[in-house]
Amino acid sequence: MTKIAALPARAVLAVTGEDRISFLQGLVSNDVADAAPGRAVWAALLTPQGKWLADFFILSDGERLLLDGERAQLPMLQQRLSRYRLRSRVTLSEADLLVFAAWDGDPGIAGPEVAGIVARDPRLPEAGWRVLSAAPVAVNATEEDWDLHRLALGLPDGSRDMEAEKSILLEAGFDELHGVSWTKGCYMGQELTARTKYRGLVKRRLVPVRIDGDTPPAGAPILWEGREVGTMRSSAGRQGMAVVRLEALENVLQCEAARITPAPPKWMRMGDDG
Repeated sequence: MTKIAALPARAVLAVTGEDRISFLQGLVSNDVADAAPGRAVWAALLTPQGKWLADFFILSDGERLLLDGERAQLPMLQQRLSRYRLRSRVTLSEADLLVFAAWDGDPGIAGPEVAGIVARDPRLPEAGWRVLSAAPVAVNATEEDWDLHRLALGLPDGSRDMEAEKSILLEAGFDELHGVSWTKGCYMGQELTARTKYRGLVKRRLVPVRIDGDTPPAGAPILWEGREVGTMRSSAGRQGMAVVRLEALENVLQCEAARITPAPPKWMRMGDDG
């Protein structure tokens, strides 16, 4: 049965105007032209130095580009993007849309109450669908259910798993999860992202982990043989995400009172980022 959950921690920024595609194209990591009704793009906004600031899904209703991102980041995202508007004929405003995730099936068969803007989550087929709706949608799952699902798949969740102005995209799987275009041309932070890939500079990865013991808080150091090799990030139940150095990924690690076992998913190319 298709599961549908409301995601109240997310909100939508609308980009309207005839220059909306070209405006975003030079700013974000993926090819904005691929966003269309029924088709979403996952992309990130970086600093000029190539460090993560925010990520979001880009959906389209044919008239607007709709950025499904963290609600707490939306004012920052709008402000940052507005700096680069210059003479572009675009307008940025918060859209009055609710965000939902659907998985384990097609939301189109979940009933006529599932209306609005629907597109596949572009990261993995198992990730399901993104749903934007102006009206409440009948749900049968919770935000925590969605969190457990995305943790099991190893999908990052914005600022819960990445650090602003510190994290780089290839550490967090943006290459394998279709969050970077290598063919569209320049965008802000593109130089470091490309150099990281082609020179094989990734030394650590954000990976799913199994937690045995009390769940450590985000930011807690992860140790291997007394040496710090990573940092705990988001978690739910006995699952979590952690940034771990590549050489420690095959070991059972310690984080406060818990044992941490990295469990890289099959989609993740370990040591093959170059």
